[in-house]
Amino acid sequence: MPPARGWHGPGGGQIGNLDPPTMWRATTVQACGLWPFAAGSGAPMTGVPLGQHLFTGATVCGDPLSWFTRAHYISNPSLFMLGMPGLGKSTLINRMLIGLAATGVVPLVLGDLKPDYADTVRALGGQIISIGRGAGGINILDPGAMGAAAVRIGGEAGRLLAAEAHGRVLNVVAALITIVRNRPMDDHEQSVLSAALHHLRERTPPGTAPLLPDLLRVLTEGPDRVRAVTLDRGDDTRYRDAVDPLHRSLLGILDGPLGDTFASETSTRIDLNATAVCIDISRIGEADTQLTAAAMLAAWSDGLGTVAASHALADAGLTPRRWFFTVLDELWRPLRAASGIVDRIDALTRLNRTLGLGDAKITHTLKDAEALGTDSDRAKARGFVERAGMVVVAGLPRQEMEELGRIVGLTRREIALVSSWSSPPGWAAHGDREEPPGRGRFLIKVGGRPGIPIQVAITDTERHLHDTNKRWVPNDRAAEHAAEHMRRLTEVNPNGGWNA
Repeated sequence: MPPARGWHGPGGGQIGNLDPPTMWRATTVQACGLWPFAAGSGAPMTGVPLGQHLFTGATVCGDPLSWFTRAHYISNPSLFMLGMPGLGKSTLINRMLIGLAATGVVPLVLGDLKPDYADTVRALGGQIISIGRGAGGINILDPGAMGAAAVRIGGEAGRLLAAEAHGRVLNVVAALITIVRNRPMDDHEQSVLSAALHHLRERTPPGTAPLLPDLLRVLTEGPDRVRAVTLDRGDDTRYRDAVDPLHRSLLGILDGPLGDTFASETSTRIDLNATAVCIDISRIGEADTQLTAAAMLAAWSDGLGTVAASHALADAGLTPRRWFFTVLDELWRPLRAASGIVDRIDALTRLNRTLGLGDAKITHTLKDAEALGTDSDRAKARGFVERAGMVVVAGLPRQEMEELGRIVGLTRREIALVSSWSSPPGWAAHGDREEPPGRGRFLIKVGGRPGIPIQVAITDTERHLHDTNKRWVPNDRAAEHAAEHMRRLTEVNPNGGWNA
């Protein structure tokens, strides 16, 4: 300590505090001479480097797959993320995609709405599939990769895979009918639909997939297998009374708000050998809620079916084993599309044979679940959070954090910390736009463990890959901005890989 009046000479006076020195990190192999000065930390170091611990400055690593397979921190390789818009949720997921892809994991973004992940997938040399009116569609009756794998495998294993493919097709058709009706299907209608799909599959030539108009034709003809399920007892009137509501709903999919997006051949199938896949549905308008929800559900079904096919082929010794990481963003969109849609989402994700598959579900707040129509739907939606191995929270208001604390066990200090991140930036901003205090800050919760608060600082490459403000670039800088964006993408993947 200097004396009260400081030392003699220039710069010898007292000072209130000193700027902290620059901190550097290295392994004990790289900095073995500094080993006596190293300090341990309780921050997890397994997985994708996410950021620094907010209080200790220690590096924090983690992702659902690494924490499940290597560290054994969690029993379910899944992540549920909540947070207000603009605080960096998709930026953190993008970092996980890049880190996991470097280890050989295949990222699958099943329904990119803005798009937030398309540029990252392109830079990784992955496959981009566009869905929307006039842009491309998905044939929901096509068993896709699962059907092709079942034929290739053959035998009892192939038969079981074909049965699972039938279940996925049945589930996604029922989900679209639920969206059109805004209520769940009746039990007997699901039996009729299943029988019609079986009949249609048996009469479709190998190597081809039936279409929705073919399914309507089966209901019109009324084969014995379908009639037996309706209990018509030879009475055509009873049969028509049983199938007409289902027939009308299928017509609504073909000619109603969903257009022809699901009535024709699949425009581009998912490539089983792709390094990453993004199903881009950003061309669907914001107000087109029914088509958006239907496209997301169809993309999830197709993507998760592809994962099941890959694992079945690996089990049969026909292809190498691959791990996958799926991203289900903006979960609130399909949840609000229709009553009962939670059951369909739950069925899609429960059928994914989670071995070798990690997933991230992203939404804004728990109020997305509270806005559902029935107590049953709200309870099932909250179950997505309860079953998640990791829960990651960005800034949320205190009331939201209180509600979340009842589910994942947050302390009062954790609630106060995350609530403070939801504050807006100050009024005295100058120069570039001031960022909100919570941007890039997250709390990671695993079971009853204390939460891990982290600060994520993105690199220049990540900033260009994930620029959510592209449309706010002034006209005089638009060309410069686009050229720099293309240059950055080329730097990440110099060999190209721009699949469309």
